[in-house]
Amino acid sequence: MPNADLQQRQVLVIGAGPSGAIASALLKRQGHDVLVIERQRFPRFSIGESLLSHCLDFVEEAGMLEALQAAGFQHKNGAAFAWGDEYTAFDFGQTFTQGKPSTFQVQRARFDQLLADQAEAQGVEIRYEHEIVSADMNGEQPQVRVRRPDGSEYTVQAGFVLDASGYGRVLPRMLDLEAPSAFPVRRAVFTHIEDRIDHPGFDRDKILITTHPEHRDIWFWTIPFSDGRTSLGVVAAAEHYANAPEDLDACLKHFVAQAPSLAKVLANAVWDTPARTIGGYSANVKALHGKGYALLGNAAEFLDPVFSSGVTIAMRSASMAAGLLHRQLQGETVNWQTEFAEPLQQGVDTFRVYVEGWYDGSFQDVIYHPGSSPEIRAMISSILAGYAWDTRNPFVAEPRRRLRTLAELCARAPA
Repeated sequence: MPNADLQQRQVLVIGAGPSGAIASALLKRQGHDVLVIERQRFPRFSIGESLLSHCLDFVEEAGMLEALQAAGFQHKNGAAFAWGDEYTAFDFGQTFTQGKPSTFQVQRARFDQLLADQAEAQGVEIRYEHEIVSADMNGEQPQVRVRRPDGSEYTVQAGFVLDASGYGRVLPRMLDLEAPSAFPVRRAVFTHIEDRIDHPGFDRDKILITTHPEHRDIWFWTIPFSDGRTSLGVVAAAEHYANAPEDLDACLKHFVAQAPSLAKVLANAVWDTPARTIGGYSANVKALHGKGYALLGNAAEFLDPVFSSGVTIAMRSASMAAGLLHRQLQGETVNWQTEFAEPLQQGVDTFRVYVEGWYDGSFQDVIYHPGSSPEIRAMISSILAGYAWDTRNPFVAEPRRRLRTLAELCARAPA
């Protein structure tokens, strides 16, 4: 007798966030049968609100750019950095890589819902509030067990599984793929505020990253939205919270008060939303793919929020995996290691160099130095815009050596 509990699909995608929505739409546009399982009900809150320009390349590829442009999100044309009296800004219209000159700053609840709705409009089936409870990759085809909202369960057998579960990291947990991150444990405390910003030096078209005046490994994000609200957060290693208030609202205000330039920008703010916290978010895995599956975005690796690289990595991995899986489903032989894992990792490793350089101060020395040439600024701006895979850029091709050399020059040069 056939098993009524068993459902067969060509592709199963775990998670309807940005990477899941992009991957499923791309595969559906190629004529494949795609099912998305999403544990939560959308819209739902998420951080990662400041998109990079490279993100829009994948939104456009998936046929969603027109809807995104019409949604009224905050225009973003670059990134600004402040440290004490120092201020500098990078323009995404002036980059080494000829990419899109601007992007958006988004409330993720609404943004993720838009992408998921666009995927559904293209014919993708998304089952919300369905949860993966187990996964078996040992058979001829992957099988996952799914729990419905009413508690009943069913099995999906798929030709291939893409894990786009983000921080949920479904397959890494179930298949013992998790590996320790090389980054120290850091914690973010964040909120949304009614900003009422009237500071003449503040540019709503850019994310503002503020370095703590004394502790350069503490930084703040200020991400303005189009509705007069702003996402505000502080990131610091665990030891910096030792003398901070336990109450999260008081904790965040405590750190903001230590950064006078930021406190001036936020002088009129209405703190009307309880603060939240997340810690120990940096993560890694032993492998990005295996028999019958591949890992996308944060399900594979998450570095750090400082340069907003998470959504870009997620979308790039979705585009790459969808293209390879289409070929594989067409009968071609695909090498997931050399065609997916290694080229994806190249860009992740580039971001990693600059994240490490941010926290050890070397990249900050470069960013805040007033004498850098327009050519070098354009190369750095390309990375800040998300183009960390363009190896024509010397700071992508040899990130560690180039950053070290430039940081040494900046340290020796007169300010």
